[in-house]
Amino acid sequence: MASPFDIDEIYPDDGDRPLRLPRRQAGNSPQGVAVTLLADYTLRTRAALPSAAIVALLAETGVTTAGARTAISRLARRGVLEGSRLGRRSSYRLSRAAAANLSAGGHWIITSTIAAAAWDGCWTVVAFSLPQGLSTQRRALRAQLRWLGYAPLYDGLWISPRELAAPARAQLDQLTDGAVSVFRGRQVPLDSAGHRAPIEAWDIEAIRRGYEEFLRRWTPLVSPVASGAVEGAAAVRARTEIMDTFRRFPVLDPQLPVELLPDGWLRRPARELFAAVYDGLAIPAERHVRAVVARFTDAVAPGIEAHTTADILAGLRADADPAQSAPGSPATGCP
Repeated sequence: MASPFDIDEIYPDDGDRPLRLPRRQAGNSPQGVAVTLLADYTLRTRAALPSAAIVALLAETGVTTAGARTAISRLARRGVLEGSRLGRRSSYRLSRAAAANLSAGGHWIITSTIAAAAWDGCWTVVAFSLPQGLSTQRRALRAQLRWLGYAPLYDGLWISPRELAAPARAQLDQLTDGAVSVFRGRQVPLDSAGHRAPIEAWDIEAIRRGYEEFLRRWTPLVSPVASGAVEGAAAVRARTEIMDTFRRFPVLDPQLPVELLPDGWLRRPARELFAAVYDGLAIPAERHVRAVVARFTDAVAPGIEAHTTADILAGLRADADPAQSAPGSPATGCP
């Protein structure tokens, strides 16, 4: 089996829709890093940054100048970024649609790892049948289901322990043109030893190893972060990398019921470690981003604000209730 982090995409590809967030690849892609950087420091304000500053920040993560400029151009064509020009200086900011999408996704990422809602013992089943000729539509549907926390129990039959929220139902309607059915109910156990339990749609052992790898990688950084020893470009790189890794866990472990998981499940320790590093580096990382942007502007750029986990939970400033935009919601019961 592939590593649990080798997911083709975390954000769904919306086909013909104008906004298409970059596919999440194994490792960091220039487009993915660019989106993470802009979201981490400008999401709530949608502040515009000089393209030269974005290129410089990406260079600190190992992206070449050519790769950075290509990433910015492609993100603008996909509707993720909006460009503006003042004289010979071009700037870019997150589009309103991208900011809303990223805000909803960020809210779900954090809430999904805080604590699992009480489980009622029911499963939501999504069954679909699409002709092989509609390969693009099939990929988009599977990516959307994965993003919503579903996993394939069988080909064409995906399940989740949580109820399908109204916004998610609307998204599935758009992707399938009606070739989908959704059920919610309890599993009927069979006497035969060969039947497959719904929880087996997830590779629990692989997810556990992913959590363990995450804890091994980031635990040694907690003390240097707390002492203020991580600053400048290193602080920005660490925040970008830990977010790019941690954001995969809600897809791998979408609030799976603790009743069905091994003792000592590492969801909570991983979330606490993420918050310690991500929040702990917010101030030095913001300071560095401001310094880089200042090299390409005549005045201090307003609106550069490092996100914390609390900010992600709060959502966009214009959102009255960011939870309404989240991809999923707790179960409300089944017959």
